[in-house]
Formats: sequence, C-alpha cells, structure tokens
Amino acid sequence: MKKILLLLLLAATGTYAQADKVKFTAKIQNRNSDTLVIRSRAFTKNIIADKKGVFTDSFEAQPGIYQLFDGTEYATLYLKNGYDLSMTMDAKKFDETIAFKGAGSKENNFLAQKTIGDENILAEVGAAGDEAAVDKYLAARTAKYEAALNDKDIDANFKSMMGQQLKGEAEQLKGMALQSIQANKMKGQQSPTFAYENFKGGTTKLEDFKGKYVYIDVWATWCGPCRQEIPFLQKVEEKYHGKNIEFVSLSIDTKKDYEKWKKMVGDKKLGGVQIIADNDWKSAFTQAYGVNSIPRFILIDPQGKVVEADAKRPSDPALQEQLDKLLK
Repeated sequence: MKKILLLLLLAATGTYAQADKVKFTAKIQNRNSDTLVIRSRAFTKNIIADKKGVFTDSFEAQPGIYQLFDGTEYATLYLKNGYDLSMTMDAKKFDETIAFKGAGSKENNFLAQKTIGDENILAEVGAAGDEAAVDKYLAARTAKYEAALNDKDIDANFKSMMGQQLKGEAEQLKGMALQSIQANKMKGQQSPTFAYENFKGGTTKLEDFKGKYVYIDVWATWCGPCRQEIPFLQKVEEKYHGKNIEFVSLSIDTKKDYEKWKKMVGDKKLGGVQIIADNDWKSAFTQAYGVNSIPRFILIDPQGKVVEADAKRPSDPALQEQLDKLLK
C-alpha cells in the first residue's frame, strides 16, 4: 500500500522554478547504508555520509514529492528551493521514528505521520463491510488530513497538491475496498471455472486440478508489477514442488499480444501451468472474480472452493506461512 500511495504522490509532483537551493541534513541511527538517494521521475541525488555519519548536501529541486531511499526502506519528502530541512531517524524503526525540523518540516512531518496513519489502510477500508461504510470511512480519513493541512504556515502548493492527492487516493482505495469486499464474499464458495489454452498445447480446465490446491496468478506481459513478482513466484514454485498444489499463471493478454505471450513464456522458461484467457479482461473467469487490476492472485482448495479470492502475492512472506499450514 505504501508503494501505491507513493506512486500517486510522485504523479502529482508540480513543475515550478525557484531560485536558491534545498539544504538537507540527515542523522540516522543504525543506518542501512552510507548513501541516501533522493529521487523523483526526473531527478536523482546521491548523498554520502561524512566521517561522523551525517548526510548533508544542498541542491536545486522543483517543488514536489520525492522518494528518499536508504538502501532498504524509503520515505516520501516534499522539497522546494529555500527549504533548510533536518531529518532524524532510527533505521530499525524507520517509519515510526522519522522526524523533521527547520524550513519545510511541517510539510514533511505531515507526510511522515500520514505514512504511519495509512499503514493498515487497505485492511481497514476493506473491512468496512459495504459501499456506504467504505464511503463513510474514506470521508473521515480525508477530513482528518484536510484538518491537518489547515495550517497557515504550510506551503500553498503542497496544500493544493495534497488536496488533489487525497481525492485520487480515495477513489483508488474505494475500488480496492470494493474488490476486497467482493473477494471476501467468495470465500468458501465453489470457484468459477475456466477452460483455457495451455502454452504446451490443448485446453486446461480448473477441474483438471481436482484434489489439489491451486494458486492462480492473473497477469499480462505488459504488466510491470506482474513481471516483478515472477522471480518470487518461481521460488515459491520450487519450495512446494511435489506438494499437493498446482501453480497456474493465467495471462489476460489481448489477442494482438498472443505471440508476445508465447515468446515470453518460452524465452523466460516460465514454470507452472501457463494458460491464456479467451477474452482478456472480459473473460468469464476474471469477471467472476471481479479482476480490475493485476497482478491478482487466487487460491482454491482441493474441492474447488475459494480459499482466497484476493490471495497474498508471492513476494509476501505471509503466502508461504499460509501454504505451510495448508500443505503440512
């Protein structure tokens, strides 16, 4: 969730010009690296720790949202020329301890506190129960942050940008919450089925895996986050090889990308069962599961009933914890 909200913030970055520079200093306990990277879509700045372990530099920066990366974790910053920003943090408790002083501290403390406040946001909004409850929850969230922004000393551009950001987040969070609510309703129900073309030839049906757990990865060749999950999926497949589970990768590539799908599966030597849907996003199986974003993962039990309609990703350690219990 933190990554999703950060991407939305980066997309909202302004493009204004100013004189002066940003002065940035950071003192980090238990640091993960001797280098801090501050970056946006069009900017990258590496800051090296001095002999005392202090990071300090000055540079020009257009007003907007930046990502700070310490080699392991990341945070969001709002920077503009003229800021004199001092950051402190304990890297062992990254989000919980990050704090700012100096010119620009109010904006950046707002972002730090928002990160903590949104730590469990997806689970919380998804547990709202129905659309009306989701709307009420999100309205309260927006009101809380708008109240915090109602400070005369906070940068006007930051206020405007965050106002737009909050609206965008609310829309995306609502979509995710409604998907989660729908997915929860499917738990324990008989899964919708499919009969799709197999990369190795012929047609594969969900019923072919009766008696086994089935972990389905809904993906597409054009999907960057999907491709990022592939190495993790391969490790999970290797760990549970020979266990009572089948790993199925269901491509929703369009007909025009059919050859691209076949080439990628072959070139990358993708494992598991590789199949392709008959009508991309509009295929009956994906519509039955309400798939409106990918990657999406689905877990089905040996009787063909839904265990998780929106399962954990291969990169999430919680998936293996769940599979260890199911396959013991």
